[in-house]
Amino acid sequence: MKTIKITNNPGNSDKSTFVKLLKYGGVIIGSIVLICLLISILFPDYFINTFFKDKIAKTLNDAYPAYKIEYSDMHYSVWKNRLVIDSLKIDARDSSISAGAASVSVGGIGWLKTAWTGNLDSSNIKNLEFNVEGITVDFYKDQKVLRLGALHISAPDSEMVSDSIKYYPSIDDEQFFAKSHFKQTRFNIDIPKITITGLDFPSLIQGKAYKAGSITIHDMLTDILVNMDKPNDLNSPNPQMPNEALSSIKEIIKVDSLNTINGRLKYSERFFLGAKPGSISFSKVNVSVKGIANHTEFPDTAFINAKGLLMNSGTMNLLMVIPLTPKNLSFQYSGSLSKMDATLLNSFIEACEHKRIKSGILQSAAFNITVNSGRASGTVAIVYNDLSIVTINSNTGSENGVFNRIASIFGKLFIIRSSNMPDADGLIKKGEIKFVPKPDSDRAFNTRK
Repeated sequence: MKTIKITNNPGNSDKSTFVKLLKYGGVIIGSIVLICLLISILFPDYFINTFFKDKIAKTLNDAYPAYKIEYSDMHYSVWKNRLVIDSLKIDARDSSISAGAASVSVGGIGWLKTAWTGNLDSSNIKNLEFNVEGITVDFYKDQKVLRLGALHISAPDSEMVSDSIKYYPSIDDEQFFAKSHFKQTRFNIDIPKITITGLDFPSLIQGKAYKAGSITIHDMLTDILVNMDKPNDLNSPNPQMPNEALSSIKEIIKVDSLNTINGRLKYSERFFLGAKPGSISFSKVNVSVKGIANHTEFPDTAFINAKGLLMNSGTMNLLMVIPLTPKNLSFQYSGSLSKMDATLLNSFIEACEHKRIKSGILQSAAFNITVNSGRASGTVAIVYNDLSIVTINSNTGSENGVFNRIASIFGKLFIIRSSNMPDADGLIKKGEIKFVPKPDSDRAFNTRK
């Protein structure tokens, strides 16, 4: 019987060796990937802070060279898909502004898709949950501070909630007014809570539009102080009206309603250094604004309804209709005031007018005013009785005579009588409003008369 001898083919041996290498190499690579995956799952903080933290910081600083961005260690939960940063600090390199947060938490983002595409499109952020606590923004140039206790954004719920918002100067009142040779207005604002619902978050992130169903401001306190002992700045631009401000914004603005619930407003004027300001206040203020939109959206008219207590006594109602499309200054407003003790106004009149209301009952007041291209016209009707007014010494506050004319908030409307009650036909004497603005070049040092 013939024997057949089989010899090894060198080519087959090389193939076998190559297959073994691939097999073992795959095992090694798979083991490395598995180890990395386990590390990323079991020890995600170490993985992120070792391999990604510095790269992310460099990318942000390169993308925003005008700012220096720093943050502490990062913590990531794979199961919750949430990234947490213990603290964050952003400083403008020109020292004009500094911002910081005690903690930042971001969840619900498709991190792999975002890293792969480099974009935060709507599909990547549809489940976004964003929380920031302990926010502080210092405006060094203007010497003002903005603080927020917490900020919560939920893309699935289309809402944004911010707690404990405070905006105020970083210096005291006298230092604030001493900064300028001209009249200034100081604002202190304290808002316990703002809620925004129906928020179009994808458009907001992309910077295309600012849309919301409603904005609700809870228990806002606004404290305004004006120093009247300095002249107006003739070179300063006039404040923008809502139609001017909205039309100047290129992006789409649309808010169905803005509501202020149980707000408080204090307005004061100070006439010389160290003087006690004259103050007037409103409490239990509820404001509803409908139809906020710029020139790219409808409607083209905003309606404002407001109600509150003047000096915690008389109920005041206000209705304003503001066309948003005209570029000139045009709007209408009307309102009323219920019965109150007129002497409650002394906290404002004594300091600002150097007059004192000795007695008097304001039975009611109503006004209706139209402003067209900056020209105001209308009427004011005030029903009162038993009114007595005296002049007081501006330094000592002592009374030195009876004053026969009062400069009210609406101008010199009436020759003051002890009463202005309806006559036999039910008619009362009304004050007429007529105001024609002076050209900007004619604006002069304006003091209250």
